[in-house]
Amino acid sequence: MKRLVLATRNAHKITELRAILTDAGLDVDLVGANAYPDAPDVKETGVTFAENALLKAHALAQATGLPAVADDSGLCVDVLGGAPGIFSARWAGRHGDDRANLDLLLAQLADVDDPHRAAHFACAAALALPNGTERVVEGRLEGTLRHAPAGKGGFGYDPILQPLGETRTCAELTPEEKNAISHRGKAFRALVPVVRELVG
Repeated sequence: MKRLVLATRNAHKITELRAILTDAGLDVDLVGANAYPDAPDVKETGVTFAENALLKAHALAQATGLPAVADDSGLCVDVLGGAPGIFSARWAGRHGDDRANLDLLLAQLADVDDPHRAAHFACAAALALPNGTERVVEGRLEGTLRHAPAGKGGFGYDPILQPLGETRTCAELTPEEKNAISHRGKAFRALVPVVRELVG
């Protein structure tokens, strides 16, 4: 069985990608970065989701000698020219403060009417081999932004993004419903043929 390492310490991401690979019939042993305590934490210095995903995938492939997958994702708001984008997790200044990020974004959009609140979640997923071979795929979840958060599920900006065709926000969907349409789920599913081709 070929081993594949995912550049994350997030158990939910590992479970999600493992399920997708298994459903596709791929006999791959997927592990997270926790399996390699000496693996570096990579600074996301790229200016696109794809660049950041590739930085992390290449660093992990070099550190472990194994094929590595990494992803980067965020919220892109049309009226803000695609921001917060790659800065989604630190929009309010401190990395990972979901509530502060959400509050700041809602304040910035306070006077923007419903027809102009289009946004999407974007995810780039990269696969890198130790020999330098690389591939990137992307997934998107289109929607509109609510004026106030709704729902207790998910994380980040999930409570304010309402997917197209839905009456609920991402945070009001069940985990299964969200995974079926999510930007990360789409990107991970798009990785399946890449893993089949490059990892076997």
